[in-house]
Amino acid sequence: MEQPIVNGVACDASGAAFAVVGISNMPTDWAKVFSSLAGADLTLDAATGRTGGEQALLRAVAEAAAGGTGRGDTPDAVPPPSMSMTPPSVLNLNAYLMYALGKVARRRLTERLEARGLRLWHLTVMTLLADLGPQMKTALASRLDMNASDLVKIVNDLARIGQVDCVRDRTDRRRVVVELTAEGRTYLAGLSAEIASADDEILAPLDAAEREQLGSLLRRVHGHLERPPAGVARGRGYGPPAPRTGN
Repeated sequence: MEQPIVNGVACDASGAAFAVVGISNMPTDWAKVFSSLAGADLTLDAATGRTGGEQALLRAVAEAAAGGTGRGDTPDAVPPPSMSMTPPSVLNLNAYLMYALGKVARRRLTERLEARGLRLWHLTVMTLLADLGPQMKTALASRLDMNASDLVKIVNDLARIGQVDCVRDRTDRRRVVVELTAEGRTYLAGLSAEIASADDEILAPLDAAEREQLGSLLRRVHGHLERPPAGVARGRGYGPPAPRTGN
């Protein structure tokens, strides 16, 4: 729950007092508001237990209300306080942390893919082909829970730049499968290295052992939440195919 950032009492022209409580995700907005009340005889009272950043904000707001003393004459001259905009209590919610960190991770990943003219689905299809080998388009769409027409567009994009080919299945010539080209494997290796650099940026506070532990825990949760493709039961046809035997 959001907490009051600043509070105080102001008096109007008749001398009547009224309370002012500021709650905002952007503390500097309140500095601008209070500066507009400079002629209202505003007095701010800091609650006990405030952090240093909040105390700095209160001082900045008070100076703005006094006409910008020591900070310049305009609200824009008040520097933003050094304090987190995230309510502390929400950091105890793992679901929120995964959501917030996921947004950052997705943005970093998207930036690297867009620099190559790709989207996340292109990476996913290429990685799946690298892991599982040639696949029919219907199988790809089912495994990725994608609309078949959308999958075709992704495959066509990759085929156009030489990363995949649509060829006859070697074991059943009646079927057409999508396979990763040699160029595509090289391309995917370079792309994976770029993505690894995004991991390094995001996980900079963690050492190698902590990153491995985090990855292990995330994979366990992912496995718990991931649903098998429609019509495929866990443990039967779910995951990499069994090695071929015979001719």
